[in-house]
Formats: sequence, structure tokens, C-alpha cells
Amino acid sequence: MFSYRHAFHAGNHADVLKHTVLIAILRHLTQKDTALTVFDTHAGAGLYRLDGEYAETSGEAANGFLRLIAEPNKAPAPVKKASAATKSIAAGLAPVIQDYLDLVASFNSKGSHKVYPGSPFIIQRLLRERDKLKLFELHPTDSKTLSANIAQLEAGRQVAVLREDGFEGLKKFLPPPARRALVLSDPSYEIKNDYARVVAMVADSMARFATGTYAVWYPIIPRPEAHDVPRKLKTLANKAGKSWLNATLTVKSSKLTADEAGEVIRPGLPASGMFIINPPHTLKAALQLALPQLAEILGQDQHATSTVESGG
Repeated sequence: MFSYRHAFHAGNHADVLKHTVLIAILRHLTQKDTALTVFDTHAGAGLYRLDGEYAETSGEAANGFLRLIAEPNKAPAPVKKASAATKSIAAGLAPVIQDYLDLVASFNSKGSHKVYPGSPFIIQRLLRERDKLKLFELHPTDSKTLSANIAQLEAGRQVAVLREDGFEGLKKFLPPPARRALVLSDPSYEIKNDYARVVAMVADSMARFATGTYAVWYPIIPRPEAHDVPRKLKTLANKAGKSWLNATLTVKSSKLTADEAGEVIRPGLPASGMFIINPPHTLKAALQLALPQLAEILGQDQHATSTVESGG
């Protein structure tokens, strides 16, 4: 269970989606004066080097964040009939994408793109003094690295690092004192039962604190469990009478291919989604503008697409 390291995947297309959505949610939630508590159930190491051994081994950032910044205001290669997304890119990136790029840039010296902030550092950067952040990380190495990285912030009691299972650890903190919270959950799903556990965690959390905002990242891969996550979360939200939003970004086909020698080529992660319960009312319109641009820029084949669905 400790084989997964997010450092291999830092800055990939799934991170672009997750962090763009996360920033948009936090911008809205921090407009209200009341204190906010944010929970990250699978925090990872917090900061990553895109020129480090892990990231360079996978090279996933090259088709995610690094591709996005390469030519941020240029449309992809001309096509016979320009899509609406292509035209909008030419006119400039959607505000939530630009906000994401600006925030990541703030962790680097001018012109450098070596440091990539994980969710803990993105969240902390956007919080006010009165807000709290609780980070769960069970991996022994990542937990130690996370604690050391957070210590550099000198954030005092604002940020707490807990080396425990976030699915279970979250329970004792809900409802939070100020009755305002965002829960971000993005497990690796390397362990098969993570799919069921993330849904159970949201169900339990909503029973304890129905008005919180819950944001779940999930992979879109050819596994029934993966497709169950958004379907079951939608059912949970509808039964509770809560609003929801499901945003997906696909960059390539999920089908297996073969090389010239006949060896099977696995496509890697082709798509992912963010499911939010009690989303900000501003989020849908922002993502409807942004996600087609991300699909256009980050797309690796003709299957690249995006969706934004909502209800409640």
C-alpha cells in the first residue's frame, strides 16, 4: 500500500484539473468572513520538483502543467474548422486557468518552473489567518517530507499534519467549530477498496456535517469501481437534497495499443474527474469556459474532451 508516490505524477493533466477546480472553490469560500477549515485526506509530500528523479522518470508533467505553460496564449495547430475552444484560447485563457498558472508561478522564481505545489501548499497559500488546514498522510516517507515542507511555512497552529488514515481521521473533526469546511479527497486508488472507501467517507461526513463542501478526485479508467464513484456520489447528493457538480477532463483514448513488435502499450491515465457536493454557485460557469480549453491544449488524440454536469 506504500508503493504509490504522487511525485511520479506531479503536474500531470489530472493535477491540472484538480488544482484548477480546487483554487476556484477556495477563491469563493474565502470571500465569506467566517473562518473556514480545510481537510486534505491524502496530502502527499506537499511540494514537488519537476526536475527531480521521480517526476523526470514519468515525465507526466510534460503533458500537463508544462504543456499548458509552453504556449499559454496560442491555439493548437490550425484545423479546417476552428472549434469554440480554439477560438476562446486565441482570445486568452479562461480566468480560472490563468489563476492556476499564476499561483503555481508564485512558488517559482521568474522564468522557472521547477517547483510544483501539491494541494496542501495551494490551499495554505489561499487561506486567511483565521482559517485552518488539516493534512492527513499515512505514507511514512511522504508524511515526514510533508511535515518538513510545512515547517518551512512557519504557519504555526494554522496547519496540522496528521500521520493517519484520512478516511478515518476526518471523522473526529466534523462538524468543525465555525461550521464551514471544505474536504478534498484524492486517494491514489492503487488499493482497490479506495473506490468504496471514498464514497463511504463522503456519506459519513455528510451525516455529520451536511453543509460542508466535498470535493473528490477520481480516475476515469476501464474499471467498474472507477465509474461507480461519480454515480454513487450523485445518488448521495440527490438523496440528501444537495447540489452537486461533476467535471471531467479526457486527454486521450483508454484503449490498449501495440507497438511494431506487438508489445502491448498501456495508455496510462486517460482521464479524470472532480465531483463536488455543495459546490460554489460560480463554479459551473467558470469550468464550462475553462475545461474545453484544457481539453484542446492538453489533448493527446482525437478523443480529448471535457464535460461539466450539475444537479440538485
